[in-house]
Amino acid sequence: MTECPDAEGCRTRPEYDAILIVGFGGPEKPEDVMPFLENVTRGRNIPRERLEEVAEHYHHFGGVSPINAQVRSLIADLVPELRRHGVTAPVYWGNRNWDPMLPDTLREMAAAGVKKALAVVLSAYSSYSSCRQYREDIGRAREEVGEGAPAVDKVRVFYNHPEFVAANADRVREALAKVPAEDRGKVSIVFTAHSIPASMAATSSYEEQLRETCRLVASELKLDDGRWSLVYQSRSGRPSDPWLGPDVLDHLKALREEGAEEVVVHPIGFLSDHMEILYDLDEEARALCDQIGLNMVRSSTVGTHRGFVRMIRELICERLHCAADDERRAVGRFGPSHDACPVDCCLPPARPAMHHARSHAPA
Repeated sequence: MTECPDAEGCRTRPEYDAILIVGFGGPEKPEDVMPFLENVTRGRNIPRERLEEVAEHYHHFGGVSPINAQVRSLIADLVPELRRHGVTAPVYWGNRNWDPMLPDTLREMAAAGVKKALAVVLSAYSSYSSCRQYREDIGRAREEVGEGAPAVDKVRVFYNHPEFVAANADRVREALAKVPAEDRGKVSIVFTAHSIPASMAATSSYEEQLRETCRLVASELKLDDGRWSLVYQSRSGRPSDPWLGPDVLDHLKALREEGAEEVVVHPIGFLSDHMEILYDLDEEARALCDQIGLNMVRSSTVGTHRGFVRMIRELICERLHCAADDERRAVGRFGPSHDACPVDCCLPPARPAMHHARSHAPA
């Protein structure tokens, strides 16, 4: 059972006896790539040739996505942070699409006697693919495990948590430091996020939350409104289906045409530097910038930033009702998000808009 560091300060005895980190998953060797993509696209009737096209992005990097290694690093930093604050519950990890798979992790938890777990889904924003679908994944995994599967609750989304905002601002500062001092005042800051179908955006607060995070980060960096923009990347699916835009490549071209010479691209919609950052930004966007004469610096995602790790610990501790850490912190216009999702939260879009091969949950 998780203990509070100050027993007299706890409003109630904590009800969770484990922490579950829930991720997207990614291949870790070349032979994993196609099975992984088949997991991602199961039930969507994606043509084999489209999967093979996407597989080449992974094989370009040796068939290994860095996402699993990055989650391991995050957990390695999170566990001692939790222990320093008196949280002794074991930390487990399960993925949506690749090992360790959620059903296997829940079986392990059930065998260890875990009755109720608190899940941290590695996604900052609300949409079907980044919120509700993860809850559905957990529900299916519990059904697969059957009797004895632990109950699982999810922590709130954290797009406006002050530590998340500060960590993103720090990453942009690190990138700006790579630009000559005399040019920093005129650098354009381009925030990127994963594009999703417009039909998915219409059933969630994804766009609104992203814009709020960008606004808060820009405010912390003291950026004028004209210095930053929010654009989207990694669009896929049928060309006839509307997705969120503008596309990052189109925006970079427009900036250059307007006379921009320096740009910092910050993937604010993602938590780790996984495949869609490496390919879509470090390969495609950089090649475009080299071609058009635009000096691009790509900033890092929050990853294992100290403040980001601290934020995850805070989100866990606020649900454990410990006096030192139970404040529900949020900044900006909207306050802290709900702990329990409403019935109509992040409803799935119409099925035709879901026919895409490489969309990660925005994370």
